[in-house]
Amino acid sequence: MKFLTTVITALMLALSVPAWADVSRDDAATMVQKATGGRVLAVEQTEQDGRPVWRVKVLTPKGEVIVVLIDAASGRKL
Repeated sequence: MKFLTTVITALMLALSVPAWADVSRDDAATMVQKATGGRVLAVEQTEQDGRPVWRVKVLTPKGEVIVVLIDAASGRKL
């Protein structure tokens, strides 16, 4: 019984890790705003290669509109 409890606990912990790594919409917008120094125009969640990503549209200080993709699980710029 103790072994079964240990296995179930380990599985629950392993499956909950991705939830801790999720990047919120606001987190993605803030990261891109700080990195570019621009104004965030829009943020939407989409998929790239089967992974959820944040698509952040930004108006840069130079007046250019750019799109930055942020991995929704890791927070890395793609």
